[in-house]
Amino acid sequence: MTDKEIIELILKGDKEQFRLIVEQYQQMIFRTCMGYVHNKDDADDLTQEVFIQAYQGLSAFRQEASISTWLYRIAINTSLNRVRKNSRSFIFHQIEDIIGLEKGVKPIIEISDNENPENIMIGEEHRAWVRKALDSLPESQRTAIILSKFDDLSQREISDIMKISEGAVEALIQRAKANLRTRLSSGIKKGIKTVGKSIILFLTM
Repeated sequence: MTDKEIIELILKGDKEQFRLIVEQYQQMIFRTCMGYVHNKDDADDLTQEVFIQAYQGLSAFRQEASISTWLYRIAINTSLNRVRKNSRSFIFHQIEDIIGLEKGVKPIIEISDNENPENIMIGEEHRAWVRKALDSLPESQRTAIILSKFDDLSQREISDIMKISEGAVEALIQRAKANLRTRLSSGIKKGIKTVGKSIILFLTM
């Protein structure tokens, strides 16, 4: 069945069909939420909250956009609200939640198995700086870079989700990269590019 057919069944009273929507899109939503909160438990909670909101608001979904675009918008708003709410009391979580060791989460930096312990330790410090720099971005830049690098979305897809032009999306991503480079270079200088040949910083891609 198509998403449209599933939604029609749900709206007609077959509520069990909503599980098909959840199964299809939950990993996508979880990955997006991870881009904002960097912690599996928080991302799990947010993912559940997104689908609750989606279910409750399904009757208002006019299908002018795809359901994935609609879900992305809910995920972004829900994640930003959580970040704003916790901004004063936010504490950095364990590094494994940041770098994407959970199944299906794209890591910010990849390290090969043959890295020596010293390089791994330095690499983990770099990841913490990447996360800190990411969190410091303006909301629009942060959203654009998360959708681009965490979700691998095209500029056209991001423009639909953010309701801005593709040119504006490109500008946000470029400004986000520039800001990230500035923030990272001020804290760890040249270390990002010199520690191990297999370390890949996502903002250089």
